[in-house]
Amino acid sequence: FASLNFPQFSSLPCEVFTKQLDAHPPQQQHRHWAPICSGNPTNRIRGCDRYGCGNFGADRHGGQEKHGGVDVICSDGATVYAPFSGQLSGPIRFFHNGNAIDDGVQIRGSGNCCFLTSLPLPTLPGYCVKLVCIHPFKYHGQVRRGQQLGRMLPMQKVFPGITSHIHVENCDHSDPTHLLTPVVPPLPQQDSRWATVCAGNPTNEIRGCDKYGCGYYGAPRRNGKGKHRAVDVICADGATVYAPFSGQLSGPVKFFHNGNAIDDGVQIRGSGFCVKLLCIHPVRYNGAISKGQVLGRMLPMQRVFPGITSHIHIENCDHSDPTSNLERGKGH
Repeated sequence: FASLNFPQFSSLPCEVFTKQLDAHPPQQQHRHWAPICSGNPTNRIRGCDRYGCGNFGADRHGGQEKHGGVDVICSDGATVYAPFSGQLSGPIRFFHNGNAIDDGVQIRGSGNCCFLTSLPLPTLPGYCVKLVCIHPFKYHGQVRRGQQLGRMLPMQKVFPGITSHIHVENCDHSDPTHLLTPVVPPLPQQDSRWATVCAGNPTNEIRGCDKYGCGYYGAPRRNGKGKHRAVDVICADGATVYAPFSGQLSGPVKFFHNGNAIDDGVQIRGSGFCVKLLCIHPVRYNGAISKGQVLGRMLPMQRVFPGITSHIHIENCDHSDPTSNLERGKGH
């Protein structure tokens, strides 16, 4: 911390607290960041609109660049909160043109002794993030996790009709999605029906028939020489995808093996089930996930099969029929 020009200090309470943090570092204490915007308790990520998509890695500038952050939905004028405890610095300019949303701040850290003492102590390392398109109450000093940080700027003035959002960008340009996603406690497992898989399709409606074929289990494939051993759940390109049940992730899972725009997926095993979800890009390929937690996003199926009913290919690992688990109050 010498380069940060902090004063020398000695404090027994802080030393004790520091030892506790060494045993349980802040990133282990809070594996997920606090809600960033009032009205969006789960840090829901912007989908796609006429200006583009909000997920990490989304195309920018006609596909020549990729989105280096995540767009967390936030209404113009809404209160913004600190996702974790740390040291502020700024201002952060994104557009460099002085427009109505060209403001922001950086937070570095994840915990701090000074919240227990009155000493001006350095912020402990952990995270570093830039929050852009907000006006912070201050550009310097310390902030606590969940403390009011500022307000959302009037994005509609600059981009009319866009889904207003905070641009959240890790300082090292890594993907912050898994940190933004709150842990959702698993629902009672006696309910064998799976959670909603795709945003915008609460009943897990299955794709009907189009010029490329049908989406139900057992539908003809390869001119009748094969059968569909999966179910196609309708999902718009770019939509958020959720875990149908709690379990352990593994992957990636490739279906086409040709590197096309939808050749990605992941397997979930747990709660008595094992399933592969294909044509999605997961937030991660390994680790635990809870039922209903954000799993990833739907890939651009229209690029590969123009005019098809975009869908997630859901296949039981044992090739049995998953339809009954997917039904959520639907008429059949």
